Amino acid sequence: MDFVLLGIRDVPMLQNLLFLLLLMIYSVTMVGNILIVVLVVADRHLHTPMYFFLGNLSSLETCYSSTILPWLLASFLTGDSSISAHGCMAQFYFFASFATTECYLLAAMSYDRYLVICPLLYASLVTWKVSLHLAAASWLGGSLLLMVVTVFLSQLEFCGPKSIDHFLCDFIPLLELACSDTRVVTIVSFIFGILDVVFPFLFTLASYVCIIAAVLRIPSSISRQKAVSTCSSHLTIVTVFYGTLILVYMLPRTAPLRQLNKVFSFFYTVLTPLVNPLIYSLRNREVREALRKMIRKAMTCTHSYVGDTGKRHFLFL
Repeated sequence: MDFVLLGIRDVPMLQNLLFLLLLMIYSVTMVGNILIVVLVVADRHLHTPMYFFLGNLSSLETCYSSTILPWLLASFLTGDSSISAHGCMAQFYFFASFATTECYLLAAMSYDRYLVICPLLYASLVTWKVSLHLAAASWLGGSLLLMVVTVFLSQLEFCGPKSIDHFLCDFIPLLELACSDTRVVTIVSFIFGILDVVFPFLFTLASYVCIIAAVLRIPSSISRQKAVSTCSSHLTIVTVFYGTLILVYMLPRTAPLRQLNKVFSFFYTVLTPLVNPLIYSLRNREVREALRKMIRKAMTCTHSYVGDTGKRHFLFL
């Protein structure tokens, strides 16, 4: 049994333009996020819990984009938008588990940002051991929770037209095609939705309430600005991710709003992984400095290699 993802094929005149746009987005997303991972690993000044979480987030965004965009690009090239039932379930599992992991990672990063405002607590509470445990729990929690939901979803019977009015295999569009009883999987997904989206969101929100309260207690305006700047990049990402996520799943799936729903889905599944490295590289002084050092080192190595090659060529002559 195959499903057909209708996706964004209702604008046939723009297919070539959309293909080029998606190819550019995917290329920039992969290069930007992999570059941040390389910087975090290579530069010893970035060997801190904050950048450890950032490296995890960039690794996650690389995987996240790769569950959706390669299939979309291939469907544009071949004109075939069908996907097997097993492929659809696999795409849903990886896409949803990575989204859940991002919720937990953003919550862990918000906790880290709060403790940065309280330096006396930071050194004792945010150790490398704690950071490793938080990151591992985020990845493991996302994988295990969505495995249960995917198993329940795969047990449903699908009948009638197998056309999914979306560009990816998401939970609600799949549920709409089911002709068997969906009450159990709906209840399970609701409970797990509280655990993997609502709880991390409330934790992140509470952390920022505490951050604001802590910042307001700082007497110096310069210190307040410095404290706000340490959280601004993360807050921007949280706002974009959760803002579009809430809109996607809170909007009713009526016919007039389906296209709008796909637009918001495009934002949090495709554009969020793209803007994350841009936000952190443009707004973060340490990341910019690490990038400059890497570029200078690469140019020095290139000049040395060219110089040595020229000397060997001259001696040979």
